[in-house]
Amino acid sequence: MIDFALSETNGFEKIRVWLERTCAIHYPPQKRALLEQRLSRAQRKLGMTTLSELAEALQRSDAQDVQLAIMHAASTNHTFFFREKEVLGYFRSEVLPRLADRSEIRLWSAACSTGDEVYTLAIMIAETLGIDTLRRAHILGTDISAPVIEAAESGVFPLRQLQQVPSEIVRRYMHPVGIDQFRVNDEIRAACTFRRLNLKKAPYPFQRPFQAVFCRNVLYYFTPADQIAVVEAIADATEEGGFLFTSVTENVRELSSRWRPLTSGISRKSESVN
Repeated sequence: MIDFALSETNGFEKIRVWLERTCAIHYPPQKRALLEQRLSRAQRKLGMTTLSELAEALQRSDAQDVQLAIMHAASTNHTFFFREKEVLGYFRSEVLPRLADRSEIRLWSAACSTGDEVYTLAIMIAETLGIDTLRRAHILGTDISAPVIEAAESGVFPLRQLQQVPSEIVRRYMHPVGIDQFRVNDEIRAACTFRRLNLKKAPYPFQRPFQAVFCRNVLYYFTPADQIAVVEAIADATEEGGFLFTSVTENVRELSSRWRPLTSGISRKSESVN
């Protein structure tokens, strides 16, 4: 008779290794309880009672629904509008003025979750450079999780995710669509696009570079090797002199010489020397 605890441990380990190899989502041993808690969401969604059953389903050739459920459960999707105001303040005062006369403004939120950051950037452009500037702005939001991309595309947010948004901004760029629910106005949404993307699958499929990339509260979920690979791949997708915004607790100084740290959570891509 197979020991149930051993079977569950083996199942957990198969899923953990799959997440790291496929998605670069790294859970060290001390975070096993956290991952188990999150995987329980996938189990409930798929009607499975054990981790070993979930791991077995993951190996099937037609396991896309299982893969997506595990990716979504394991990734962190807690977010809200105007997060880390000191980083956004730098973007408003130092970066947006540099983009004011550009024929196209191209920004990328590399782990956008439900789109709060993407819409925040669009609102900041409208507030700083004028609403008409959004006609030449293209803000891309990507995430590995299909459900959060679907939520982002809807543009509907509960009041709890808008706690950091001044009431006049809510009135100007959103409208109520239910009890404590607000939808972002069409003029903001028109500048924003959302797509699924696995950051581990480099090179990224972009034809033109971005002027600024936001990859915040993501890197610390990756192994050191994957952190380096992602930061390098982001550099490939960013124009010379472009900006990278990470969390204030994430430092790319040791990950790539192509980024020059400016202040906590903000780096600039080094320009080539001919």
